[in-house]
Amino acid sequence: MNHQFKLKLSLLLMRIGIFVVMLMWTLDKFINPGHSAKIFEKFYFINGLESTIMAVIGFIELVILAGFVLGVYKRFCYGAVLILHAVSTFSSYQQYLSPFTGSHLLFFAAWPMLAGCLMLYLLRQDDSLLTLGK
Repeated sequence: MNHQFKLKLSLLLMRIGIFVVMLMWTLDKFINPGHSAKIFEKFYFINGLESTIMAVIGFIELVILAGFVLGVYKRFCYGAVLILHAVSTFSSYQQYLSPFTGSHLLFFAAWPMLAGCLMLYLLRQDDSLLTLGK
């Protein structure tokens, strides 16, 4: 395996891994909109989102994630995934202040994923294995 193929394979696997995590959070908006609404209230200070609004947000995220996993409109889709995850990571700052309380330790998994999102954005032109984009 040459270096270029290793890079492309690594970027593909990172893209798929990030896609799976983001997809689960997006599907939650359809399957359990009440849970998603509570997350928006607690972490983003947005109250009273109904299931219809959650479905619209979920649909927009699905479109972005489809572009992301297919490797199209990379500047937009990879950038949007990076921003969405960065907002999620930084809005959870209180959990980082008390890592050994409840399940707060799990929130630290967001940091390597954020690094992966940034890596994919910065190397988006090299991420060409199994993409439909240029």
